[in-house]
Amino acid sequence: MTVILSDQPLTAHHSDLLKKIPGVELRTMDLQSTAVERPFELIHDVQVLLCKSPPKNLDEMGELKLIQLASVGYEHLRRLGFADRDVRVCNARGLFDTAIAEWNIAMMINLTRDLRGMIRRQDAAHWERLDAFQQEIRGKVVGLWGYGGIGRETARIAKALGMTVHVLTRSGVKARLADWTPEGTGDPMGKLSDRAFTSGQESKFLSGLDFLILALPRTKATDGMVGERELQAMPRRAFVLNPARGPIIQEAALVRALSEGWIAGAALDTHYHYPLPADHPLWRFPNVIMTPHVSGADKSSLFPERLGELFTANLNRWLAGEPLWNEITKAEWREASV
Repeated sequence: MTVILSDQPLTAHHSDLLKKIPGVELRTMDLQSTAVERPFELIHDVQVLLCKSPPKNLDEMGELKLIQLASVGYEHLRRLGFADRDVRVCNARGLFDTAIAEWNIAMMINLTRDLRGMIRRQDAAHWERLDAFQQEIRGKVVGLWGYGGIGRETARIAKALGMTVHVLTRSGVKARLADWTPEGTGDPMGKLSDRAFTSGQESKFLSGLDFLILALPRTKATDGMVGERELQAMPRRAFVLNPARGPIIQEAALVRALSEGWIAGAALDTHYHYPLPADHPLWRFPNVIMTPHVSGADKSSLFPERLGELFTANLNRWLAGEPLWNEITKAEWREASV
């Protein structure tokens, strides 16, 4: 008997599919976004775990063979001392691509048309038809630093809106076929970029942009990757969007860039402190949009369906001895930030 334990929302359809797999027992527990201790009798014989954070008493899961995370990040497993265990781990790459790509597009449009400025005037009952309120993103250059699922789905929509897409990756744009993506989304074959840059070409990449979007994970290599040099390399007309992780951009450098006008503004969904203190200078810039880490939230009505598709596919692949979607490689474990 293969025992599955889930603390994530699944549709009735996918729960039924899992229960109908021969030799599978599905157990559920209450939803948790952080690690909590679970009863020994519930977890001790579990082989497959679907969760956002494993139980705090993970060491009691002696039969565990596979974890399917409902998050893209997996740094918390390292903090649990998990990286060296002989358990396969898959993350949720692909589940949030469309939502975060939509956030990217929305932020580019809002920054270009200065929606914050329009709303401030609306709140003050002040009628003013500024030129800044009438601009378009069509024809502008968006630069994607990183070209995983989020970058590829952003590129797909941006191209449909008439934008030019530049991409910066470590070793060039390639096909991406080992990660799960919703049908009809993204750029699996890597054909949508108008221009590709590689490591060592950062300044050249940054110098031609209207928008920079960070679309890569936080790792030891990317922590603090964007500093004063990178922000000064951008045109003053350019905006920075960060739906990835706050500390990829050096905090003091970003505040200085906004204060001194090195860049035109920013949209930030990920931050340096949670919650960001009320006296933090980023709150006070009129050309900055701050959202509370919701660009790819799991509260979307589409999330349970997509999670069920990914988990059901991976469980069937695991039972059949086939390659898994989104499996964390040894190299990724080594690079992950703690």
